[in-house]
Amino acid sequence: MNRGINRRDFLKLAGLTSLGLVIPPSLQHAGDLHQSEKKNVLIIVFDALSAYNVSLYGYERETMPNLSRLAKRATVFHNHYASGNYTTPGTASLLTGTLPWTHRAIRFNDGVKDDFAGKSIFRAFNDYYCIGYSHNTLVNTLFGQFLSDMDERIPQDKFFIFNDDFIQSAFRDDQDAATVAWARTVKRTEGYSYSLFLSSFYEQYRDSKVKGVADMYPYGLPNVNKDNYFMLDQSIDALGARLSEIPQPFMGYFHFLPPHYPYKPHRDFAGAFSHDSFKPLSKPDDLFTEGRSEEFLDKWRIPYDEFVLDLDNQFARLFDKLESAGILDETWLVFTSDHGELFERGIWTHSTAALYQPVVRVPLLIFEPGVQTGRDVYAHTSAIDLMPTLLHVTGHEIPAWAEGSILPPYASAPGSGTSGVMAVQARYNDPALPLTEASVMLVQDNYKLVYYTGYKELSGDKERFLLFDVQADPEELNELSQAKRETALELVNIVKTRLDESNEPYL
Repeated sequence: MNRGINRRDFLKLAGLTSLGLVIPPSLQHAGDLHQSEKKNVLIIVFDALSAYNVSLYGYERETMPNLSRLAKRATVFHNHYASGNYTTPGTASLLTGTLPWTHRAIRFNDGVKDDFAGKSIFRAFNDYYCIGYSHNTLVNTLFGQFLSDMDERIPQDKFFIFNDDFIQSAFRDDQDAATVAWARTVKRTEGYSYSLFLSSFYEQYRDSKVKGVADMYPYGLPNVNKDNYFMLDQSIDALGARLSEIPQPFMGYFHFLPPHYPYKPHRDFAGAFSHDSFKPLSKPDDLFTEGRSEEFLDKWRIPYDEFVLDLDNQFARLFDKLESAGILDETWLVFTSDHGELFERGIWTHSTAALYQPVVRVPLLIFEPGVQTGRDVYAHTSAIDLMPTLLHVTGHEIPAWAEGSILPPYASAPGSGTSGVMAVQARYNDPALPLTEASVMLVQDNYKLVYYTGYKELSGDKERFLLFDVQADPEELNELSQAKRETALELVNIVKTRLDESNEPYL
């Protein structure tokens, strides 16, 4: 039976080309009039961007001067937390509005559990043109589960200068085997390949594709998995152009890799902090230390900070493009990250079991359509609050599965969005089983508790917990679990109760 064309099918068709080529101008605004009154939503995520390395939040290096300038027009959240400590759980929480122990995307490159494939921000905005892109393969794994609710997923390699994804496209049914075979046969993996002729040919072809741009990146070109090169400015330009073409209202989620490792800033920013006088605080090694020296950590912090400076410039370029095109007048624009990065306590990573502030505290700025004045929010807020907030301000119903609250100052009820904030790390657990090796963070009032259970590093102890007053001691130098024993045990009880509740369906 011919059911005709519905709104989502229409938007997909319209998105294939410019709107004017699909529909005569006289008919472009026919139909549901109030659709034109709905504001767009655009979420920009920069991967592994810690609030502790952003000058807007008090970092001594001026890493984001443009963001500081633009913040005068935004609602700035000063105590905002990711829900996970690396891309898979952190992004899944952004996209579903739930904590990792709920959506269960906890292992590296895992997806959400099956019944969450229909519980995403794309489903919640099902009357909008939903579009997404990411440099990050782990994000694209999640996109793959949500495709039925996306009008357009821009292919990961679309914004690459050169990539080897064609081998995966050619062998879609055997991608894992094909990728391994390609790496061993052609790439010089670990200094050798099975075919020196093919490897040499491949390297010559790769080098020819990046000739002329490689000199702009003294530390090497930004890349995904070493060979998939990209330039952030090209990605920003492509995004700006695409947003001017797609139907409105739209809901866009764009997740760029910088400043995630490998840290490869443009030459305009490389070396910016190499010889400055900044000296990070010295902090004692943690139980989960990787044994990194302070000299080693300081060395890698520099290109990371320079990469932050680079993305600051590119975000400002995007902002200007959208403003010049008039898009910002009709768009809720979000700037945030999925998790942070750590350069302290002997640890250089973000997928650590340790949930110190630089790993979990991330930027959040919301630019309201047409608003030119800013405001500051100091309440503790969570990544899972973002989806319900954007639904609320655009007049959508908040789905029952969402666990977050409407962020202040957008909540109508006083106190909404100010309850305890949680983050979960359970990377080595089977998502189909109870979480028995996990880190759980709870921030409530001035206090932050991190509860650890099941790790071999705990030796004979079954659990460990740390308590900090993050308002008085934002660098977490004074551990208070003994001095504030009653407070610590109260928060531990909350965490263990929530953990038990999340495990109950999997017992």
